[in-house]
Amino acid sequence: MNLKELSNRLNLSQTTVSRALNGYPEVSAKTRQRVVDMARDLGYAPNQQAQRLATGKTMSIGHVLPRSPNEMLNPIFMEFIAGAGLTYAQYGYDMMISVVANDDEEAIYREIANRKKVDGIIVHAPRRQETRHKLLKKLNIPFLMHGRITGAEAETSWVDINNRRAFERATQFLLDLGHRRIGFLNGNEEMEFAIRRKEGYINALTKAGCEIDPTLMHSSEMTEPLGTEFALNLLRSSNPPTAFLTSSITLAIGAETAVKSNGLQVGNDVSIITHDDVISFLPNSGESPHFTCIRSSVGEAGQRAAEILITDIIDQESNDRHVTHMMEADLILGQSTGPALQNRG
Repeated sequence: MNLKELSNRLNLSQTTVSRALNGYPEVSAKTRQRVVDMARDLGYAPNQQAQRLATGKTMSIGHVLPRSPNEMLNPIFMEFIAGAGLTYAQYGYDMMISVVANDDEEAIYREIANRKKVDGIIVHAPRRQETRHKLLKKLNIPFLMHGRITGAEAETSWVDINNRRAFERATQFLLDLGHRRIGFLNGNEEMEFAIRRKEGYINALTKAGCEIDPTLMHSSEMTEPLGTEFALNLLRSSNPPTAFLTSSITLAIGAETAVKSNGLQVGNDVSIITHDDVISFLPNSGESPHFTCIRSSVGEAGQRAAEILITDIIDQESNDRHVTHMMEADLILGQSTGPALQNRG
């Protein structure tokens, strides 16, 4: 398949097809999408070096990753990248990942801007006091947030899960089963997603008239050992929980280890419900998944984020437009939940 053959199939001139594939703004969005879709379906791949020369673009999207063991091995980040990579391949874009110390992030963004290394950046894990979006606006780098920034939702493009609603729904599900002491294993609450998840948990308890007990809540990196440690501490307390709600499957696996080590059975003696990002090497699938979960695919989020950002880069007239995409989580019933013991007849 060459450019002439692709043009003939589309009934367009080679110039129009080339301009559509190379991101020229004078080609309508409808025509551009038609060309991109046909090129993908027929397996046509334009010469990337020619694209770069023709447009002055790098045909690359940047991701900046903090240099810490937990982030480097973060399965959620890697699954997001895998999803985004599918979209990059469709549009002929490469990916650039920069690994930096936490206090060097500003410097790397400035270097990326000065050396024009990428056409756009996806910013990960918005924090409680977020400033990266302000810097990127000053540097005039197109960007998209993976997550929302409280107070700046209308000022940036973003893709996010409705974390507050998902965790309120999960907590309510456990309350409906009769659980009143629910241990909450959350992510780092300096991060926006974890703040919203805690709000959802507390909202459900408040509506049900339950006591808000800080000793039942834990915030940390989302690792299996930390999940085990905190769950063990609670289960060995004088007033243990009958259920756990966790922010990741790794924390849920840790909680399950703690339950079993205490001679208890998950789903019978203690219930566990978790957020499931649909991580490929930690499957929780089938007709009856192991863990009851609130499920939202981080890989799908990656695909959608990449698509929005690339569309904004191609459509240069949309620089002041902010595109947002909220993903809802599905509640999936698994084997890890059941009625609280005191409510069984």
